[in-house]
Amino acid sequence: MNVNPRLRRIGGRLVGPGQPVYLIGEIGINHNGDLRTALALIDAAKAAGMDAVKFQKRTPEVCTPREMWDLERDTPWGRMTYIEYRHRVEFDAEQYRQLDDHCREVGIDWFASPWDVESVDFLGAFNPPAYKVASACLTDDALLRAMRATGRTVILSTGMSSPEQIRHAVEVLGSRNIVLLHATSTYPAPAEQLNLRVIDTLAAEYPNVPIGYSGHEVGLQTTLCAVALGACMVERHITLDRSMWGSDQAASVEPEGMRRLVRDIRVIEEALGDGVKQIYPGELAAMKKLRRVAGVVTDAAQAGPDRVA
Repeated sequence: MNVNPRLRRIGGRLVGPGQPVYLIGEIGINHNGDLRTALALIDAAKAAGMDAVKFQKRTPEVCTPREMWDLERDTPWGRMTYIEYRHRVEFDAEQYRQLDDHCREVGIDWFASPWDVESVDFLGAFNPPAYKVASACLTDDALLRAMRATGRTVILSTGMSSPEQIRHAVEVLGSRNIVLLHATSTYPAPAEQLNLRVIDTLAAEYPNVPIGYSGHEVGLQTTLCAVALGACMVERHITLDRSMWGSDQAASVEPEGMRRLVRDIRVIEEALGDGVKQIYPGELAAMKKLRRVAGVVTDAAQAGPDRVA
């Protein structure tokens, strides 16, 4: 059992305050049903230094409203009905087995957002380290209960949801084994709708729950700001090329962006420090050269770092 109530275990990592930010590359359905693309995205996330990749799993007939099944749409594979398209971008058990094998081989966690109870059971066969609740599913109590029953850590995205809906979802899931992610479910999300201070709001309301950020914006600056505000988990959609077909591609991060995101988050972690004021050894030479008046209090600098909270 974790001593700190705000720590969660995902795979071999602890997630929460005082731990390195847990970085998730959300593949989702950006693979467009192509296994080779999915494998390449796993490799790109691993090369960038991400901790995990995430997929989305649906049972199309359950997750697609019946009135939409026969609606036709243009796709890269020709014109087809919406239910045909939903099947076209789903992986079967054998394909997930290959994804699982590849993630184990390269050494990166993977899990998924199940959109229905059947998909929770499907994913359970692969023993994922966590489950993710998509923002759209936050109000599905039966789905939340199914995820809670697995005993695994549940990551809850809070986009398109009111404070009251979030409170209810937390009640259904229980707060002891969840991570909350602030999110705005616009694709892509404009800066004025990100409202990153909600990270502080969630931390205050749920003091025993780690708080993270799921970003759908273009660019990296605001995601880095979320880390500076205390997000202990970050999720961004990833893609090989933002010009690829699909509704999530425009708000996704390409391989070079992934590398810069991970690099800059690790720098921010170091720069945030521990909040205790001290005089660093490197400052002493500058002090000797530039400080004309030693002041009334001088012993602290001579005796060692003066750590003031």
